Amino acid sequence: MGLFYSLRGFFRSPGAPPRDAGIQSGQPGGYSSESAAEVTFDSAMQISPVWAAVKLISETIGSMPFNIYEVGPEGRKIATAHPLHRVLTRKPNQYQTDVEFWESMALNLAISGNAYAIIQRLGNEIVGLLPVSSSQVETTLLNDGTVVHAYTTGANVKVYGPQSMWHVKLFGNGIVGLSPLSYARNSIGIAIAADNRVSRVYSNGAKPSGVLTIDKTLTEAQRAQVRASFAGLEAGNDDRLFVLEAGMQYQQISMTPQDIQLLDSRRFQIEDIGRFFGVPSILLNQTFGQSSLGSNVYEILAAFYKLNLRPYLEKFEASVPRWLMEADEAGRYECEFDFDAALLRADLQTRMQANREAINSGQLTPNEARIDEGRPALPGGDKLLIQGAMIPIENAGLKPVQEVPSGTQESEPR
Repeated sequence: MGLFYSLRGFFRSPGAPPRDAGIQSGQPGGYSSESAAEVTFDSAMQISPVWAAVKLISETIGSMPFNIYEVGPEGRKIATAHPLHRVLTRKPNQYQTDVEFWESMALNLAISGNAYAIIQRLGNEIVGLLPVSSSQVETTLLNDGTVVHAYTTGANVKVYGPQSMWHVKLFGNGIVGLSPLSYARNSIGIAIAADNRVSRVYSNGAKPSGVLTIDKTLTEAQRAQVRASFAGLEAGNDDRLFVLEAGMQYQQISMTPQDIQLLDSRRFQIEDIGRFFGVPSILLNQTFGQSSLGSNVYEILAAFYKLNLRPYLEKFEASVPRWLMEADEAGRYECEFDFDAALLRADLQTRMQANREAINSGQLTPNEARIDEGRPALPGGDKLLIQGAMIPIENAGLKPVQEVPSGTQESEPR
């Protein structure tokens, strides 16, 4: 497969990923150089910036409330009666909660650029969505334009059409998304090689290799004895004092971690890998230097949402009506992750000030503000108010009624 894509890429003109009939791939057609280390899902996830970036994207999406809204003449309301609402917000399948379901989908999307879920139906109604590993799915474009997905489990292969397999993808050729893990292979490979080097250095007591020189010719037996006696100079964690005699000299020949700037290289890999996954290095616990997104945590989260996380959310939000709903109902429903409530929630003082302004300007009722803060509604708090006398908005402009004291009689006008 790799050789085929390399040859195809050689004879093709540069451009976007091709969309020919046949098996679709989100991997590069070829690599400009060999990777410093083998990169697989398991080896990549052992690199801390990869783990942190994928975990941040997956768990953040999984933690956000998701709702399906029905749009009508009076606005929109949560469509609790729609069968998909139960599946996507409470019980997606027999194995997962809704949080775990969205985490699984986001994990596959962030790693491979494609997320798949088997659609479980009872009649024409969707009753479950079961995520599967994208590494077990092979997407094929048939000559008639149909897209099918072959799911491999052990020796069994099942083929699903679009009505039976939900497919969410990142940018690519329109059939499959490009794989961030595959395109970041060289950067991740360098990080893996650096980690391996650090492990070898510290398992060896951080001792560099070298040459032991002696000013006379030794026999085979003497050479073996010298190797055995002074092997600890370059190997092992033995820190005892060695005594060199008879003109022996030890010369270091390997580079130290300082010589190859190992620490700086590992620090740069955090930033480089973060770019592939769209995660600012400051959110990967990279504390070296200054954040270019702003020193305020709220500003950093807002920038991460707008520039990096929002495209992931849009993929899911647009895909649900397109692939999981009938054509006649897709226009009546909207899907949305509530990011503002989940991540961009301001501090208490800022929220109180915003609620006060919204209530005084007639944009929120007191009960709506209370519910947003997790407090119960109160009697009389469902009316919109305006600033001033704080009267119901429908009474604004009416002349107030003056009460007449009992026992008196108003004089007739002259």
